[in-house]
Amino acid sequence: MTILAWILQGLLALMFIMAGFGKITGSKMHIEGFKKWGLPQWFRVLTGGIELGTAILLVVGFWNHTAALIGAAILVAVGIGGVITHLRVKDTMKETATILILGVLALILLIILL
Repeated sequence: MTILAWILQGLLALMFIMAGFGKITGSKMHIEGFKKWGLPQWFRVLTGGIELGTAILLVVGFWNHTAALIGAAILVAVGIGGVITHLRVKDTMKETATILILGVLALILLIILL
């Protein structure tokens, strides 16, 4: 199971580094998304910071089990929040799928790490 955990950690870290960086730097896609969802732009930056911090925890988690566990737990919460946000505005399954899949992968990682 260690190899699967490492693969999931690496994949999730890369995905959330990209997503978090895009939110913090103000990519057009993220700015428009947060407007569509009725969320303030400061929340976009906060979310991006949480995603980047969590990605760092996952990377540190290659050497420190507790960091990976905390990172995976936070990402499960981020995934739940993202799915709820998409459902609240009645986004399509295509628009919701990415965060849903990442949240499920984070949950799988969390279960493996427990």
